[in-house]
Formats: sequence, C-alpha cells, structure tokens
Amino acid sequence: MSEPAVAVAGGIRLAVHVQPRAARTEVVGLYGGALKVRVASPPVDGAANQEVVRFLAQRLGIPRSRVELISGAGARRKSLLLRGVSLQEVRHRLAF
Repeated sequence: MSEPAVAVAGGIRLAVHVQPRAARTEVVGLYGGALKVRVASPPVDGAANQEVVRFLAQRLGIPRSRVELISGAGARRKSLLLRGVSLQEVRHRLAF
C-alpha cells in the first residue's frame, strides 16, 4: 500500500478519500493508499471540499490558506497540498 502523505516541492501532498454525508467529520484510517475522511457536509456546491480543508487545517494546526485542493474537486479521491507543516507532523496529527 502506498503512503498517503509525500513530501513534494512546496509542502506535503496528501491523498484523501472522502465519504460525504457522514454523522460527523473524522479521520477513519487508510483506504486504498489514501487517508479516509468522513465529512458531515453533502457533496453539493463544494461544501464537502470546504469541510475537508477546514477539518485538516484544524487538525494540523495551520491556517486554511495553507491547505490547497490540487485535484479531485468533483471526486471522492482528492489530492491536497499542505504548506507549513512537516511530514512527521502530518503523520502524527492525523494518526496514520
């Protein structure tokens, strides 16, 4: 299984599998080489994407502006760029 977080130029690339319309927003483990995140928001008008960005920024202790959705805006599988945080911090704070 591949690693969901990889150091790249400019920060950390994080692969995320999103499950919208969950009871609450939470990290639930790994799924197919990505971090699986359940979000309470529905996948309508980008609400689930915004919730993923907000949740990850909060868990990582960084501003939302440092969490950028780089691919997968209309899909469950997303790739995000995290700036201002180390690979070790990402692994520790997201518990994988």
